[in-house]
Amino acid sequence: MINKLTIGQSASMRKTITEADVVLYAAISGDQNPVHIDELAAQESRFGRRIAHGMLAAGLISAVLGMRLPGPGTVYLKQTLSFRKPIYINDTVTTTVEVIHMREDKPIVTLATQVVNQDGEVVVEGESLVFCGE
Repeated sequence: MINKLTIGQSASMRKTITEADVVLYAAISGDQNPVHIDELAAQESRFGRRIAHGMLAAGLISAVLGMRLPGPGTVYLKQTLSFRKPIYINDTVTTTVEVIHMREDKPIVTLATQVVNQDGEVVVEGESLVFCGE
């Protein structure tokens, strides 16, 4: 798989974050923080309304890595994340990964990762280190 990759190669996925996404993520993860699941509590927060879990956005990065680039067989080794802005329910986000380094001695690749909302604002960014399965 690594032989097919090139520096600068990228892939993206777009998704609208729904009420169901947030509720299901809260149930699966156990993160019942009121800012995610309680509209009244969220209205009193600094965000003014409910927001999606930051790690839900991280899951979108994982989806692009595992399904698009590098693709099936990819295994996470490391991920850095910077949460720049909240993602609100009904926001449409585009998640992009870009190959920025490939090791010559092993099938290990570094990718820049970014999640951008429908207004073009970066909401999450970071860097992934992955093993590209054969």
